[in-house]
Amino acid sequence: MLSYQESLKYLYGLQKHGIKFGLNSTENILDRVGNPHQKLRCIHIAGTNGKGSTAAILSSILREHGFRVGLYTSPHLVRFTERFRINDEEVPVARILDVFNRIRTTLNGREPPTFFEVVTAMSFLYFAEEEVDWAVIEVGMGGRLDATNVICPKVSIVTNISMDHQEYLGNTLSAIAREKAGIIKRGVPVVTGAAQPSVKGILKATCFQHKVPLYLLKTDFRVRRSPNGSFHYRGLRLQLPSLRLSLRGVHQINNAAVALAALEVLEMNRHLSLNPKAIKAGLTSVLWPARLEILQENPLILLDGAHNPPGAESLREALKKSFSYKRLHLVLGIMGDKDIRGIFRRLLPLAESVIFTQPKYVRAAKAETLRRLARPYIQKQYVIPDPASAIEQAKLHAEPGDLICITGSLYFAGEVKEIFGERTLVSPQGEP
Repeated sequence: MLSYQESLKYLYGLQKHGIKFGLNSTENILDRVGNPHQKLRCIHIAGTNGKGSTAAILSSILREHGFRVGLYTSPHLVRFTERFRINDEEVPVARILDVFNRIRTTLNGREPPTFFEVVTAMSFLYFAEEEVDWAVIEVGMGGRLDATNVICPKVSIVTNISMDHQEYLGNTLSAIAREKAGIIKRGVPVVTGAAQPSVKGILKATCFQHKVPLYLLKTDFRVRRSPNGSFHYRGLRLQLPSLRLSLRGVHQINNAAVALAALEVLEMNRHLSLNPKAIKAGLTSVLWPARLEILQENPLILLDGAHNPPGAESLREALKKSFSYKRLHLVLGIMGDKDIRGIFRRLLPLAESVIFTQPKYVRAAKAETLRRLARPYIQKQYVIPDPASAIEQAKLHAEPGDLICITGSLYFAGEVKEIFGERTLVSPQGEP
């Protein structure tokens, strides 16, 4: 039996097989351990941005209703165990180690699976053995051929769709939408926050083909934000005034609306009964790290995992509307395969200065490359490849009343949380 560290080394070693689309390998793994996914009541979430936040909101509200809720998300920021949560508690190391070793013994060496296929199978086995009432499952990438798409959920969600991962999902918005619409299944209603007419057209056509209803944000359900930060939800049946969400940013209110509509669909199909008090409690207790997360006061340091232009646009709107400050200083670490100029166009014009750094990740863009690409957008720019040193320099630049925003990648966000003291390991009992 492999130790925890040996198991992680084995799993990360599977990344050499790259990203492999298709369901056969995951189905074969699950079949060898008794098809645990077939025992779960699932909510399946695809989309370009907001999947994790929507999943966390759903998990929190369901937990406040008294359910035992499994939450599977990716990637993790600091600890591998973050990917598997039950009622917002990370899986204990000893427990996930046992699950992994039992799956590992069934693997076929001649047909090695990918990292994500094995980890997805681990989540289903863990949640089934723990007898969760609901499993909230976030798609890894795309949808149609993603390893999570072996499930048959009670409701499917597509948060939104924009250009990202084109090398895998296609070079047009329509192609990406078709891949994400691949989670839609016969008999499973769909909720979406997608806004573009072409995307909604593809989702409508796919739902018509599968003879399932589609519920659209701003058509079938909507939200109205109040000046004091609360919001009113007008849903499929529910009217909920004066709601508050613990997550910052206007975009998170749309994610909350999508989550609430999905819960209404479950209620309409008699899978649960919603309680307005539990809904309000769930919304105000959502925890989801690296999404407009305040790391420090004086100077105010904000961490956000914006890793593509839509994420940068949401961050831009939050910086303009949700925070007060004199000057903005950015610390940016971005993956080299992202739309770097698209991120720059949205964020750099807001900033007094920017420090480019380089996360310790193979896909990270070189800090000097970022500086060169940023010339048209900002004058005060610095290159400090070491992230910890870059953050310390930003603190020196900041005067009282300034804001430091650290962003560019979820992988970078995880490294930053380690710099600020987040521990990389949990104990066998699961305590940080």
